[in-house]
Amino acid sequence: MPLVVSGEFTSYIDALFEIVSGLTTTGASVVPNVEVLSKSILFWRSFSHWIGGMGVIVFVMAITARAPDRSMHILRAEMPGPIIDKLVPRSKDTAKILYLIYMAMTAAMVVALLFCGMPFFDSLLHAFGTAGTGGFGIKSNSVASYSAAAQWVITIGMFLFSLNFNLYYLVLIGKIKTALKSSELRIFSVIVVVSTAIITLNIANLFASFGDALRTAAFQVCSIVSTTGFSTANFDKWNSVSKAVLLLLMFSGGCAGSTAGGLKVSRLVILWRGIKRELKKALHPRTASVVKFDGKRVDEDTIHGVGTYMGVYVFILIAIIFLLSFDPWCDAIAADGVYSVFETNFTAALTCFNNVGPGFAAVGPTQSFVAYSPFSKLVLTFTMLLGRLEIYPLLLTIIPATWIKR
Repeated sequence: MPLVVSGEFTSYIDALFEIVSGLTTTGASVVPNVEVLSKSILFWRSFSHWIGGMGVIVFVMAITARAPDRSMHILRAEMPGPIIDKLVPRSKDTAKILYLIYMAMTAAMVVALLFCGMPFFDSLLHAFGTAGTGGFGIKSNSVASYSAAAQWVITIGMFLFSLNFNLYYLVLIGKIKTALKSSELRIFSVIVVVSTAIITLNIANLFASFGDALRTAAFQVCSIVSTTGFSTANFDKWNSVSKAVLLLLMFSGGCAGSTAGGLKVSRLVILWRGIKRELKKALHPRTASVVKFDGKRVDEDTIHGVGTYMGVYVFILIAIIFLLSFDPWCDAIAADGVYSVFETNFTAALTCFNNVGPGFAAVGPTQSFVAYSPFSKLVLTFTMLLGRLEIYPLLLTIIPATWIKR
């Protein structure tokens, strides 16, 4: 309603798309030029990232006087991933600890950006977007016009907010070695380092110095893998290798228990190890093997759940792409011949489902989603909610069997 009442959004569906994109920390926008928006609307868009980053339900749990035992299942919906653990016995206390860490890290981001010469308003809004891994920019070129120091601060911030917040709690209570032993942390760090190296080498010829190429590559890798969506370059113009790396990172996402979206590294690791176990069984049927994560045995229900989730994920992604193909805009794209229709619809569905924000082709970092029809915008709005709240919790709310009394 604030977007509509302001008069800066003439279509309610556009306003709905924009605010759902903000609260789900997606960052996809229907505003071609954000610099025409007032400061109050820019603030509200970015603040919605910060609210949605840790999750509205987690916030409610933090301020509720008494949280019921089943609140852990609610917390699971707001913190996507295959395994969610409490930091402390009570879910309410867990939520409070998470929010204190979240607020402290956001404040540190604001201060760091101020030291880099960024104005206070800009620092605050970019800290909101970085903390929530959202990506709404306040300039048409996103973060490209800010200093190299500010870009590095945001890069580091996007990486840190992609990590499991349980690790920060372990560090606070002095269990640093335990935190560093996290397999998800190690794998996620390797993904970021390797991806940055590959892209840096591929785009080095586009920049005046190797340092500029490294900074741009690191920024975009952290932006995409954290599902933030900020940009310092039009990566849609990069070569196929770099775009392929970014596409894979869109699937991956950050760590479970972080503000990042995506499939989550832990889920992909468990899926891969489950596949390896099944291949091993096929070769050696009598061999008993278990899937481990962080040195602990992963129970069969979790492995089965990850496999089922992936199947449902692929099915829904295909269905979304199919629905988008009916949009009249697709015929216009095909007739124009500048952008690929499939690349546009595929990455639009993918970035909304994984809460990334910008895609490729006609929904690239310099474009917007404004040209899609109202129906397509509603489809993508629901897609963003599916990605942020996870598939099962949201689907269960619309299945009649959930509400029918027996």
